[in-house]
Amino acid sequence: METNRLNGHKEHFSQGLNGHDTLLIDNPEYDFMGDNHISTSIETPMREDAFMLTDEDKREIIETHFKQIMLTLGLDLNDDSLSGTPKRISKLFVNELFKGLNPANKPGISVFENKFNYNQMLVEKNISVRSTCEHHFLPVTGKAHVAYISSGKVIGLSKLNRIVDYFARRPQIQERMTVQIAEELKQVLETEDIAVVVEAKHHCVSTRGIEDDSSTTLTASYNGKFKDERTREEFLRYISLDLRK
Repeated sequence: METNRLNGHKEHFSQGLNGHDTLLIDNPEYDFMGDNHISTSIETPMREDAFMLTDEDKREIIETHFKQIMLTLGLDLNDDSLSGTPKRISKLFVNELFKGLNPANKPGISVFENKFNYNQMLVEKNISVRSTCEHHFLPVTGKAHVAYISSGKVIGLSKLNRIVDYFARRPQIQERMTVQIAEELKQVLETEDIAVVVEAKHHCVSTRGIEDDSSTTLTASYNGKFKDERTREEFLRYISLDLRK
């Protein structure tokens, strides 16, 4: 293994299983970003060519590379229990865990005229959140609570769940996901009166580093009328969260 230093980072060149040199960079900033769950933008970071490959192409590439990961770990892929794992992982990544990366999977949302003139807040609470930490690719699980006050449009209740699920099904930062859900609802419902609260458990905190398996993380996005203290407190009473403590 050959080691160089560049811009304060330590570089390692290691020969991979395919005979090619692999560049590994020891950068303290990477651990800092991951341990502190820092995000760089509101939008999910995507390359311009992110959708040039078909889902089938992506599965084949992921299958090949995950097979190399398993071999590197010393696992015997001739074992019946392990032989199908690379294919299963590729399907899991593309079609399940990270399907929210592809705009083609964005749920079709229909809104309707508020004919019954319901002008109070509508709250959908305890929406399941199943996401993945983008720093360590470990699960983030919890609940989202969503509310809006109609400006003339209403949305089917299950669509609120689908919007949450769409933005969760990608490598995520909880703060970003919370804002993305709120911004999507603003656009769909044509109102600023949107509130989103997410409470989630991060398995990158419970299974590595500090290994704290009792803590949860709360994030919130209050917009429009929900910036008013009384409206916000009403919403929090509905979802049984007292964040004033």
